[in-house]
Amino acid sequence: MNAVPSLTEMLQQLIATPSISSTLDELDTSNLAVIEKLEGWLDGLGFHTEVLPVEGHPGKANLIATLGSGSGGLVLSGHTDTVPFDAGRWNHDPFKLTEHDQRFYGLGSCDMKGFFALAIEAARQFVGQPLQQPLIILATADEETSMSGARALALAGKPKARRAVIGEPTGLKPVYLHKGMMMERVRLTGRAGHSSNPALGNNAMEAMHRLIAELLQFRQELQLQYQNDAFEVAVPTLNLGCIHGGDNPNRICGHCEMDFDLRPLPGMELEAIRDQIKHRLAPIAADLGVKFEAESLFSGIPAFNNQPDSELVRLAEKLTGKPAETVAFGTEAPFMQQLGMDTIVLGPGSIDQAHQPDEFLAFDQIQPTVELLQQLIIDSCLSPQPAVQEEPRA
Repeated sequence: MNAVPSLTEMLQQLIATPSISSTLDELDTSNLAVIEKLEGWLDGLGFHTEVLPVEGHPGKANLIATLGSGSGGLVLSGHTDTVPFDAGRWNHDPFKLTEHDQRFYGLGSCDMKGFFALAIEAARQFVGQPLQQPLIILATADEETSMSGARALALAGKPKARRAVIGEPTGLKPVYLHKGMMMERVRLTGRAGHSSNPALGNNAMEAMHRLIAELLQFRQELQLQYQNDAFEVAVPTLNLGCIHGGDNPNRICGHCEMDFDLRPLPGMELEAIRDQIKHRLAPIAADLGVKFEAESLFSGIPAFNNQPDSELVRLAEKLTGKPAETVAFGTEAPFMQQLGMDTIVLGPGSIDQAHQPDEFLAFDQIQPTVELLQQLIIDSCLSPQPAVQEEPRA
């Protein structure tokens, strides 16, 4: 069995191991080195470990590490990848754990490699104890881009447990609700020609102007139809993000494409929204004589919607002394819900530090997190719990 380092040494090694997830091939890296470290440490504590390569994503894998047995228990889940970074904007080495001003600086310190070190530190106390239900530490791949790791787990139907805590940075406030996320692209192809005579072409940019107006009308209708006052922004949002078209001022624009994102509320189905968009935009493009194409830049994240009075939400509120709340960012929580688990998002650090230069984890979050996770483990794993019922598969 491998020796398990101290909490600080775990943080140092995790931060020093690149695992960037990016849609750009030149920036994207494997997460296997992080998975191997975590597997070695958890094996050293007596966990049964299973590394699951993510099909279709070479160099990417998930890790399921289980202490104890049974079908109930608790999953402590995090993602092993980080976003890319701009070294010129950092005051510290992104891959070196730096202690300064009562903070640990480093890429992934907050989002969210730090959570693994804290979860393992919390788990040490229970090694050798007679767990009534299993403790599972779950490490996933590519959360920052495609969420391919969590999707693969949901498809495989594992792991199974009664409860799941996603350790994203929430300032140790329990989160029971977040919006979904879609990133979509519309592409129009017209006909280029000399700008001195509009009849020589068909302007794709002008056609896109009409489609944008229709999208904004669709946004207004969605916001009238759907509201949820639990969110700071109570309506679904649709943001026109970027547009590209044409090649010269004196040529009729022959092609134009636009990317936008949409943040649906719980109860809004992603595929239904995509169908609505196509059904509204395609006829306009056809009337204007331009070729219409629509694609999703990734499969999207469903909205996460637990009940505010669920067993785990109430327990987290009791242990933290803070009411459960909502957040605007997306997580892997919906995929844990698909596996039948009572799920919350709850972790150290602030989302304000995530994806930022000089990302950090404050010292005053560390011990409270370890103690909170230990209390969750005691309640979920040391006390007999009803077994998880297998859901019949369609």
